Amino acid sequence: MIVVCLLMGGRFLGATSEAGLLPLLVMTAVAGVLGVHLVMAIGGADMPVVVSMLNSYSGWAAAAAGFMLDNDLLIITGALVGSSGAILSYIMCRAMNRSFVSVILGGFGADEGAAPARQATREPQGEVKPISSGDAAGLLEEARSVVIVPGYGMAVAQAQYPLYEIAQLLQNRGVRVRFAIHPVAGRLPGHMNVLLAEAKVPYDIVLGMEEINDDFPTTDLALVIGANDIVNPGALDDTSSPIYGMPVLEVWKAATTIVMKRSMASGYAGVENPLFFKENTRMLFGDAKKNVDAILLELRSNAALAAA
Repeated sequence: MIVVCLLMGGRFLGATSEAGLLPLLVMTAVAGVLGVHLVMAIGGADMPVVVSMLNSYSGWAAAAAGFMLDNDLLIITGALVGSSGAILSYIMCRAMNRSFVSVILGGFGADEGAAPARQATREPQGEVKPISSGDAAGLLEEARSVVIVPGYGMAVAQAQYPLYEIAQLLQNRGVRVRFAIHPVAGRLPGHMNVLLAEAKVPYDIVLGMEEINDDFPTTDLALVIGANDIVNPGALDDTSSPIYGMPVLEVWKAATTIVMKRSMASGYAGVENPLFFKENTRMLFGDAKKNVDAILLELRSNAALAAA
């Protein structure tokens, strides 16, 4: 499609005013299809990079229009927008250990560079301790303080509605329940806040990373739903990790941590998470919505038995 656009563009430039209309229309139609195709090939988690790149494209288009119109202002502003968007996209990819070219071309998975390869060759850091939804519900009922950490997996599964019902049932039992939000949870700032607001979660129990991190040592249970890199302790203590230095939610400091994941696959950054192997961590595998629904059903049953 790019080659066709270039050929039609060449014909348009070399044609007369009347004959140039057809190649212009063909080039416009093909360019429109190309734009839709490029964006649809991108995974949802890579959307911030794509948005930044689209801003960059608009800048280069403005700069090109400036050359055509001999307008210095358009050239300068277009170049600034184009270059800043491209630089921001590159920085975001580097920060999360992703390949910029792979993201733009719709690739999924970790970067093909040396860092993920080095991570992949590491031996497992310990033994994983699975847990059932029933046991998870029992631990939630026994806790006096619970912090829920939503992530991209919760957003994909749309599990925020039954999740808030769980929070309400626990609050009725006298449990202190709060939600901890990482600044880039869900890949877009504010993403988790919007989803929780849709589920009518009160704002006063939704706290940011800076507000909640100091409370984890006194928390009985941290429930992580579909998050990975934002709760990776390697970001703080593993200097060889590609995400070293990134602020994270320190959920491993809670007495017990339950992590909901589909599998042991690495997260968006393509690095292993030592949290899964810690002594106080329990892994609840499966779809986040199904697991949350199962926990909710267990809590409802227990509440009904207690009322009877």
